[in-house]
Amino acid sequence: MLRKIRLLVLIATISTSASVPGLDPPQPSEQIRAVIQDQQRAWNRGDIDGFMNGYARARSTIFVSEDTVTRGWQTVRDRYRKKYSDRAKMGALTFSDLRITPLSADSAVVLGRWSLKRAADQPHGRFTLIFRKTADGWRIVHDHTSAALEK
Repeated sequence: MLRKIRLLVLIATISTSASVPGLDPPQPSEQIRAVIQDQQRAWNRGDIDGFMNGYARARSTIFVSEDTVTRGWQTVRDRYRKKYSDRAKMGALTFSDLRITPLSADSAVVLGRWSLKRAADQPHGRFTLIFRKTADGWRIVHDHTSAALEK
């Protein structure tokens, strides 16, 4: 009888812990949001390499801005380091209005806004990101970013 009670307690414990929200693995949208938040924090401490951790380290990674297509993780990194060569140019980055839409078990599209707060200006715009689940976790494989026209 005691054995049956222990077994019931064990089963109840396992089934209860399986449904506790804090013990469930993070959902893909939460993981993707965390990557974007990590990028924002890295940018705001002046860490472009940390920011680039959000991108897939692949030659197939694509960044589109203005009328330019940049291909490859290293080339995208070089572009960021050249364009934002010091903290004044980097400013303070904010991502907002994130809309994460799963496309499959290992891909998602993210629509959002970005803004930079700098001493001389406050550029802002929108972005569309395609994320893929890789061996390193969720990473950006395609980034199309546009800036709003200055008024």
